[in-house]
Amino acid sequence: MLYKDQLGREVEISSPPQRIVSVVPSQTELLYELGADVAGITKFCVHPEEWFRSKTRVGGTKQLHLDKIAALQPDLIIANKEENTKEQIEALAAQFPVWVSDINNLESARDMITSIGHIVNKHHVANNIATTIRERFDLLKPLQPAVPTAYFIWRNPWMVAGGDTFIHEMLRSIGLRNVFEDLPRYPSVTLPQLAASGCRLVLLSSEPYPFKEKHIAEIREYLPDALIQLVDGEMFSWYGSRLLHAPAYFSNLLAEGNLQ
Repeated sequence: MLYKDQLGREVEISSPPQRIVSVVPSQTELLYELGADVAGITKFCVHPEEWFRSKTRVGGTKQLHLDKIAALQPDLIIANKEENTKEQIEALAAQFPVWVSDINNLESARDMITSIGHIVNKHHVANNIATTIRERFDLLKPLQPAVPTAYFIWRNPWMVAGGDTFIHEMLRSIGLRNVFEDLPRYPSVTLPQLAASGCRLVLLSSEPYPFKEKHIAEIREYLPDALIQLVDGEMFSWYGSRLLHAPAYFSNLLAEGNLQ
């Protein structure tokens, strides 16, 4: 059958596919929650743990081992525009069906969930997940007025989430104003830039850089009056079934920070 991916490409996929390779961690977890199965995953696909322990690993999201993927003879590869490398995905698409997601906000995430559910013949489960995500986000009460916030993903160089990212949309959904929203993607910034931004809240993500308590002191030198918190990066950047748990996490985060 022909399916259109989120890049607008038509992909012919056997229905339902039997040997799926997922090269996106959040979509691997989604496949598990849908009740589907996979033949291969990346080394960053840590959820569910039983798959991480037992499934064939085909490299990292941006450094896939194409030979290992080819050896699995997949009848579907599920990839993502941002998380995977264009050249590698194009090379795979020349041999195998590759469905590519392109996630920018909650609606495109929900569309991805229902689309993959349709492909793997798990329509009802996928629709329930997408509907529940929408309902739970609708119950969130964004902060008013919005709190000027910086979300760090990397150190040395210091890197933040810019305005055209899924993370930015998650921040916005809970009333956090990204002070670097005018910058694209994941820009490098300096701590003096941060100090001049008017930032009142700094979030240090657990991934891809594993920020720890010791890094809070570095930022506090420049922002002595700001609230600085370590956060679960999966809740802000995983756009599959983990979104079911994000609203409750966000509510607790805001309450713990006395930002409500």
